[in-house]
Amino acid sequence: MDTYKVLLAKHDRLETPRLCLRPVTLKDTVDMHEYASDEETTYYVFDRHESYRDTEKAIVGYFLEQPLGKYGIELKDSGKMIGTIELRRKTEDSRGIIGYTLNKDFHGNGYMTEAGKAILKLGFESLSLDCIAAMFDERNTASGKVLERLGMQKEGVLRHVHKWKQGEYFNDVYYSILKTEYEEQQSLK
Repeated sequence: MDTYKVLLAKHDRLETPRLCLRPVTLKDTVDMHEYASDEETTYYVFDRHESYRDTEKAIVGYFLEQPLGKYGIELKDSGKMIGTIELRRKTEDSRGIIGYTLNKDFHGNGYMTEAGKAILKLGFESLSLDCIAAMFDERNTASGKVLERLGMQKEGVLRHVHKWKQGEYFNDVYYSILKTEYEEQQSLK
């Protein structure tokens, strides 16, 4: 079995001061539907869920079928799941990519930066990745600000990557951070 997968399985729960990153389950349907049914929250990431059934299908088809590296972001003080974050190995050569979604009612509290720091620590310190990257639709500037707070650097823009809603094209902005840059940030703390 792939050592990377074993390590992810051993790190299926991550703790931060305010958050618990843990596997997504069907018990999260109501909390996920709260933001997955909101067009403003989902616009740049995935199609809006129109029903609880859509949310259940997404949880089973995406989070339960292949759960490794995928986390629900839960507030420790209330137990509410406010979003998701994931770390996928992009290639077999120690590069990873993160993706995330956060309920808009919880924007501006530093939760995604806190979750992202836990994912970077997992990727660099436990999984021995050399580079972690992320992409976002360039119109979603809030996502870019999260990546900058994580110490990632803009590498470039992929223009007209895909057609999205209503047939419009969008550009992906690509950010990354190297392990050496991450280690330098940690040494400054």
